[in-house]
Amino acid sequence: MPYPMDVARRHWSGRRGAPALIAALVMVAPHLVSAAPEEIQVYTNDVNDPGKFGLEMHLNYVIEGARTPSYPGQLPTRHVFQATPEFSYGFAKNWDAGVYLLSAVASDGNIYGNGAKLRVKFIAPENGPFFWGINAELGRTSQRVTQSNTNVELRPILGWHNEEWLVSFNPIIGAAFGGNVSREPTFSPALKVAKTVARGVQAGFEHYADLGGIHHVPRFNQQEHTIFGVVDIERKGFDLNFGIGRAVTSGTTDKWVVKMIIGVPFN
Repeated sequence: MPYPMDVARRHWSGRRGAPALIAALVMVAPHLVSAAPEEIQVYTNDVNDPGKFGLEMHLNYVIEGARTPSYPGQLPTRHVFQATPEFSYGFAKNWDAGVYLLSAVASDGNIYGNGAKLRVKFIAPENGPFFWGINAELGRTSQRVTQSNTNVELRPILGWHNEEWLVSFNPIIGAAFGGNVSREPTFSPALKVAKTVARGVQAGFEHYADLGGIHHVPRFNQQEHTIFGVVDIERKGFDLNFGIGRAVTSGTTDKWVVKMIIGVPFN
């Protein structure tokens, strides 16, 4: 019986197209690797060209997480697999928009649709090694994945890169507008540092944190902090981000998470 990664390699190297690649990786992901956020990603300077469509598949799996709900109606995170396609379109120079369709497979095998999110992103024209931009997002999600069914997120994008290194920082501010939860904005910074190790290949780390409400930041060990070791691969227009994450504070619910993001060109 072939190993899961062998299946993925055959689909990749056989160049059978985007549908075959996505199908192969969806089959592989549960064997490799959410209830962690459906999108575990640090935004960089990527933006669709005007008139160009794009697709990213966000796949992640909680290896070790909560076995019981942390609030009524939540889907416990342990052994939950999430598959979230993101369809995007460049509607103007330096601007694109996207929609996320959230779904999850629970540990008992039940499949759930968990809502949708819309986003709009701007990346400023580059001038030297520094880049910046901003992404705004509106989500309508199930109580299975968040206590608030309506959420907004503002994600500044700040970074620097050259031929060898990439550094990107996203100081994310979020707020809830539905459900019986606090309306206090939250701060969830994300950082990526990667180095080119071969042609089309980068290796590095990503750090994701949830510091809670901006006016009531808890002590460090009560905050959520997860560090992922990641590899990014670009081949013939396809992009693959693969990472394994480990919680570094006791306040982090999901102790081990595996994630993949597959970027598939439409044009």
